[in-house]
Amino acid sequence: MSTPATRSEKLDLRLTPAAKKTLFVAAAAAHRSVSDFVLESALARAEETLTDRRRFGLSAENWEAFMAALDAPPYRHARMERLLTEPSIFEQIAPIEQIEPT
Repeated sequence: MSTPATRSEKLDLRLTPAAKKTLFVAAAAAHRSVSDFVLESALARAEETLTDRRRFGLSAENWEAFMAALDAPPYRHARMERLLTEPSIFEQIAPIEQIEPT
């Protein structure tokens, strides 16, 4: 069993009196402190939001197309190959020590 992390950070927010009352009533109904209720609710919503950006669902047909694209050999692009194989402009310039002062 892991030890819960100590809460050391603070987050302030402004809200309307009606929103504050709603949070207090909901926290009481859940038998939680307002702080715990708000934190748990916000973290649950954050996870829900982030999950949409970390995972995605595909139909069987789209999954097959996705896997085929991953398994296919890389697309060979002549310009990209040239960029990766030719020396860069910085490699072509003589080092400073080799430049004679004027």
